[in-house]
Amino acid sequence: MSALTVSAERLRDLVVEALDDRKANQIKIIGVTTLTEVTDYMVIASGGSLRHVRSLVDQVVESAKGQGFEILGVEGLPHGEWILVDLGEVVVHVMKPEARSFYDLERLWERINELEV
Repeated sequence: MSALTVSAERLRDLVVEALDDRKANQIKIIGVTTLTEVTDYMVIASGGSLRHVRSLVDQVVESAKGQGFEILGVEGLPHGEWILVDLGEVVVHVMKPEARSFYDLERLWERINELEV
């Protein structure tokens, strides 16, 4: 196992722990290393309100920074329905349930994975 893989897995686990600490709903990890070169993992979670979604994102960012990981970008913070945190090896999507249901990222990535030959 390469150092990059260990780093990605460590970051993935840190993100999941941060989300779990703030009581995120329906945390889902999708490994996408064979599907894209952009990231290794996508972590998707829901928050029950705009405040909860923002709180989850704050915890992820604080935890990652605290462990020396770089935050490449945070998108959607002003609106809060869907906030994306780009950590390079891990991309985190935190959404209100309505947005998560509408965009259905899990099904999208599953379909892409099914199409791969």
